[in-house]
Formats: sequence, C-alpha cells, structure tokens
Amino acid sequence: MSLVFRFLTAGESHGEALVAVIDGVPAGLPLAESHINEDLARRQRGYGRGGRMKIERDQVHILSGVRWGQALGSPVTLQIANRDWENWKSTMAVGEPEPGAARKEVTRPRPGHADLAGAMKYGHRDIRNVLERSSARETTARVAVAGVAKRLLAEFGITILSHVTEIGGVHISPELDLAWEEIRRRAEASEVRCADPPAEAAMIGAIDDARAKGDTLGGVFEVVALGCPVGLGSYVQWDRRLDGRLAQAFCSIQAIKGCELGLGFESARRPGSAVHDEILLDPGGGFRRSTNNAGGLEGGVTNGQPVIARAAMKPLSTLRTPLRSVDLATKEPVEAVVERSDVCAVPAAGIVGEAMMAIVLAHAFLEKFGGDSLDEIRRNHAAYQDALGKW
Repeated sequence: MSLVFRFLTAGESHGEALVAVIDGVPAGLPLAESHINEDLARRQRGYGRGGRMKIERDQVHILSGVRWGQALGSPVTLQIANRDWENWKSTMAVGEPEPGAARKEVTRPRPGHADLAGAMKYGHRDIRNVLERSSARETTARVAVAGVAKRLLAEFGITILSHVTEIGGVHISPELDLAWEEIRRRAEASEVRCADPPAEAAMIGAIDDARAKGDTLGGVFEVVALGCPVGLGSYVQWDRRLDGRLAQAFCSIQAIKGCELGLGFESARRPGSAVHDEILLDPGGGFRRSTNNAGGLEGGVTNGQPVIARAAMKPLSTLRTPLRSVDLATKEPVEAVVERSDVCAVPAAGIVGEAMMAIVLAHAFLEKFGGDSLDEIRRNHAAYQDALGKW
C-alpha cells in the first residue's frame, strides 16, 4: 500500500492549544520547527487583520515523530499554543465551571456563519460551542501541517506561491505580466499580498472605507505550484482526479465560496480554439505548451505546467455594524453577536490556500512515488523521470 499523507486537527479558537497529527510523513525527511513557523507568521500578517493577531505569536512545537532533525516515519504531532488562553481559562474550561461562575452564553447567531446551522445540528443552545471550532483559527493547524508537506515537496523541486488578485471589487490589472518569482517577491513585500502596486493602494483604501463603516470585505487569491511532474492524480475514478481534490480542499477553507482552476469560469465564455493549450514538440527537448489555460491539469492529472487555482472568499460574517438575527433563547429579533474579527482576511487566506495546495499535492505525490523513507521515494521518482525522458 502506498504511503498516504493524511492529518487531523483539534482545538478551539480560544482553547489552550491547536493540535495536528500527521500520518504518512516518510522517514528521513529533514524537519525543524523553523520550517513551519515561517508560514505561521505569514498567515498572521496582512492589512485588515484584527486585534487577535496582535495577541498571538504562533509558534509550533513538535511533540512526536521527529528525532535529531529527521522524521521517523511515525505520526508527527504538532502543537500551537493559544496565548489568548490566559484570558479564556474560565469560559473555555474543560471541567465544570466553578460554583457561582457566570455562564456567558452566546445566543445571537451571525448571518453567514456556522452559528445557527451548527447549533441546530449538534443541539447546542450556547453558540460558543459552535463558533470556537468553526472559527478560521483552525487554519493555523492546517498551515502547520502544510509546513511538513512543503518540506516534502521541496525535496523534489516543487514550490508554492500565492498572491491576492482582488479585494472588495478592486482587482489587479489584466495586463500584469510578470514571472512567477517576481509575483512572489512583490506579494511578500505587500501589505495585502498584491503584486500590482496601483491595485494594492486601492485595496488598502477599500479596506479602510469598510472599517470606517463597520463592514467587511472579501476577495480572490491565486495559488500556484511550480515544478509539479506530469502524472500526479488520475482520470480513472472521480475521487482520484486532482482538480476535484483541489477544489474540495480550497472550498473547505472557512469563508471560501468558490474555486476555479486555470481559466476557470472564463473558459465557459470562449470557444474551444481560445481555451485549449496546443501541444508542441521541441527537438530533443520534449513536449511543451505555449499557454497554460488548463492551469496545469488535464483529465484530473498534472501535465507538467504550473498548477494554478483561485479561490473566492466572502466577506467575514462578524460585522461591527451587525445584521438582523433572532435570539435562540428568547426568539426575539436582535442584532447578531459581535465577536472580535478582521475587516479583511484575504491576504491571510492566500497562505491557507498555499497550505491546502501543498497538502493535496503531497498526498498525490506519495500516491505516485510512495515509499516508507525519503530515499525510497527518491529512487521511485528518479526511475519515473527517466521513463518520462524516453517519450
């Protein structure tokens, strides 16, 4: 059976810690906490973030599965402490509350959030039991898991970048034509992770305007994987198609309402002659394409070009000028509860998008080249590359 990269996360937004357990990390993979902490810091940055990011300084602690800087092949356990736990020990206590302690229940669900549907599904009368786990704080653990996935992919020359293409209706210029590495460099230097300076300034202005109105903004980010070999994924069953797995992974991110690959919805507006990437042959150099409208995926399989996905993020559902709701306890009309939140989290969501891309690709990579150790995977990968060179 091929090695499979899989994981579970646990923990609440204001609980003591977030935890992730990863199975399928090959023995011999070099792994240090610093490999993961860099992306945790990137996730916390971005113009429009709220007060929570000023409190937390996310750092991972590896609890198991690594010895002397290398993975053992056994499950890897990661923990990220919540610094804000000190202020929530009573509210989020595991045991029974102390006698006489105030029970501050949340009963005013927010439109657009998991609050009401989650409370009805699990039978919770206190919405805090829902919002603590459904919160996007959970993505901290996913980004930590992806730090491990990215380490594996990097061993084989696969890297991942992201950038913001739109916030609140302000989008980058369609004429922006830059190399991927330049887009990466500009995005990392931008407060909104946008590679187009005029659009960046307009996005910041839109966020400021929304903040002044007590409103929130969504947007679109793009994630790109460079260096993927031909042949990840499969066309033989619906659940093995890599495009479907990527779409599911992106839409699993909190507040994401849509995903497109390559041209995406634009491909529905063009004739086939303006969509499909022609196949060319370089003498002695193999197959190539002059375009990448498919986004690196054909028939659910990577074709050797950059894998490109975009995700649409809705505005966050916690508004400082709240919308109408109904109190679960009294059934009276009320304004929705106001939890501490961001005005715009699209720049941070791009980092989470990178994480989900890395996790899906790591899984697919191990399906294709699986082995119990990094050395075994290298041998399998090298043999496959040699075979491709004969085409």
